Amino acid sequence: MNTLRNARVWAVGADIDTDQLAPGAYMKLGLEGIAPHCLEVVRPEFAAEVRPGDVIAAGANFGIGSSREQAAGALVRLGVRAVIAPSFSGLYFRNAFNLGLLLVTCADAELLRDGESVSLSLEGTSPVVQRADGHTLECEPIPPFLLDMVAAGGLLNQLRGRFGKAHKEL
Repeated sequence: MNTLRNARVWAVGADIDTDQLAPGAYMKLGLEGIAPHCLEVVRPEFAAEVRPGDVIAAGANFGIGSSREQAAGALVRLGVRAVIAPSFSGLYFRNAFNLGLLLVTCADAELLRDGESVSLSLEGTSPVVQRADGHTLECEPIPPFLLDMVAAGGLLNQLRGRFGKAHKEL
């Protein structure tokens, strides 16, 4: 993905924790049971109305809380293409890229409005978010190895592609 065009923004605010993304009460159900409850505390309509290719715009500290990878997995399962926020929990950051979810660190992410349409360009050294009105938000660079992981659909897919069918156990 070099450019994502006309992505609908879901604004969720700051301090979104892993329990809001993957509520503990549903953990025994697997991702198919967790995803319908993703963000239900802050955006009850989110899981039912999010569409593949949508993005989340958040405030600081997205993904704080436990290390559960299902918090990123639920967003991937729902088709979210990227999360744009000023900062992310370190554990969430790694889990998200491992599962193929693009995280874009952008100081001005909270300027994005719920429901607006944005484009996200990964051309050049740093991602650029362009709003429908033409205003752009500069973001922090993403290392190429992480972009490769997202393009492959996550770390396991990347390893399968690299080592081929000889390593089916991956």
